[in-house]
Amino acid sequence: MKGEVSDVTATDVTATDGTDAEGRPKRSIAARLTTVLAALLVLLVLTVPYDFGRLSPAGFVRIPLEALLVVALLLALPSRGSRLVATLAGVALGLLGLLKLLDLGFSASLSRAFDPVLDWALVDEGFAFLSESYSRPAAVGAAITLAVLVVGLPALVTLSMRRLRRLVVRHRTGTTRVVAALVVVWVACAAFNVRVVEGVPVADTSATTLANGHGFQVRLRLDDRETFGALIEADKFGDTPGDQLLTALRGKNVVVAFVESYGRDAVEDPEFAPQVGAVLDRGTSALGAAGFAAQSGFLTSPTFGGGSWLAHDTLLSGLWIDNDQRHRTLLASDRMTLNGAFRRAGWQTVGVMPAVTKAWPEGSFFGYDRFYNAKTLAYGGPKFSFGTPPDQYTLASWQRLEQAKRDGNVMTELALVSSHAPWTPVPPLLDWADVGDGAVYRAAGAGRSDDKRRNTAQIRADYRKSIEYTLDTLVSYVRTYGDDDLVFIFLGDHQPAAVITGENASRDVPISIITRDRTVLDRISGWGWQDGLKPGPQAPVWRMDAFRDRFLTAFGP
Repeated sequence: MKGEVSDVTATDVTATDGTDAEGRPKRSIAARLTTVLAALLVLLVLTVPYDFGRLSPAGFVRIPLEALLVVALLLALPSRGSRLVATLAGVALGLLGLLKLLDLGFSASLSRAFDPVLDWALVDEGFAFLSESYSRPAAVGAAITLAVLVVGLPALVTLSMRRLRRLVVRHRTGTTRVVAALVVVWVACAAFNVRVVEGVPVADTSATTLANGHGFQVRLRLDDRETFGALIEADKFGDTPGDQLLTALRGKNVVVAFVESYGRDAVEDPEFAPQVGAVLDRGTSALGAAGFAAQSGFLTSPTFGGGSWLAHDTLLSGLWIDNDQRHRTLLASDRMTLNGAFRRAGWQTVGVMPAVTKAWPEGSFFGYDRFYNAKTLAYGGPKFSFGTPPDQYTLASWQRLEQAKRDGNVMTELALVSSHAPWTPVPPLLDWADVGDGAVYRAAGAGRSDDKRRNTAQIRADYRKSIEYTLDTLVSYVRTYGDDDLVFIFLGDHQPAAVITGENASRDVPISIITRDRTVLDRISGWGWQDGLKPGPQAPVWRMDAFRDRFLTAFGP
């Protein structure tokens, strides 16, 4: 028996007595690894930047003051008090981590921070976008991941803090020395403004700054309800009789078309400008040959990367609508919109929104005489981009259902969405006579995206192509169906996401007006807009909320 026991190898001992090859207990190794992971998680939550533009390895080189203060409290308090502090700090840090993740996501897509009061409504919009652009399973997977993060991150961080508290208390003397040394280093870094990355100080207080910033944001949102209500009431055109509105446009067929994600970068970024500029220059020449003239400028949108409805609200209401709280307040008001002014002046008003697939409460506020959504446009082809029909189909259906039957003054608001993210696949431009019910796109094999895993360069190229497609389609429509009564205004709703524009892009979007009637352009000669479809770098820039009043003034008595 003894001989058999002496033949047992070191590996066998490890497997039977719970130690490793060097005699250390396996449980001790697992415990140490768990502690290290807990410390890394807490440190990651504290140091991860909440601005996507600063997300780099060097951006994590910080000494968080909040961590030093919490550890000092754990050292100073008795056992029961330190447990309570560790638990509360863990919950707070978990929520801070969620807030940072949301800020990172919004920074990357919308170039702004998450709004804790208003942005929960965007969860539904995000789910719809993923479902339409990719697939419903992808949207469900993203929703499950978000739910797991919301519940799991605070729980994990709290457990980590409780584990680290035990380590701090067990090694009180060593921990005290380390904290004291780090405090000295923190003070020195703060005094000399030490930074590894521009805008990210090593002496870090970002957690407190983030919490204070969002707290101030909440107070602003609450105060803005009363302020915005007063702005709605202050409408210098609100009581203007219909016979004194838009007198210079009597008999005109007026169109206001929003082009999704058509931003200033499309005409100025060196990666896009040569091709998009060529489309605009070619369009200007082609329209000129057909007797049309155009002038262009820039408007500053209230939104970036998404939230198209905020741009629609702003242009039509003459109010700065940069969040959903203002959007909802506007919808509950009787503010006269631009299309409302046309209706008051005797025009029939039409709305064409191919991306609207469900109940749309905005319709009752804008008060269109006739409204066309995804169902009533009756598209019979494959889906493109954001699950929508191609812009050419939208225009062809509108032409058939409305324009060909036009009787009297008509004002139309159009949404053109082929240039909506994810910008693939891009439809082909067809002969107008071939569009039909859209089945031609399926017959041609269009509508299928063969590359769901695109790199940034491919995404940017697809964005450019989608803008070129919509602009070519608009020009082709005006040349094919435009007449002497047409006044066609088109503009971008907002810049595309930061993956296209990069960081710190402007919020400017191009706007153009096309007509054969030179007296229409004479009316806006004081605006300083430039000739042609492409606004140059020196073209004037207004805030988008200024457009309604300037337009009503220019075309009034």
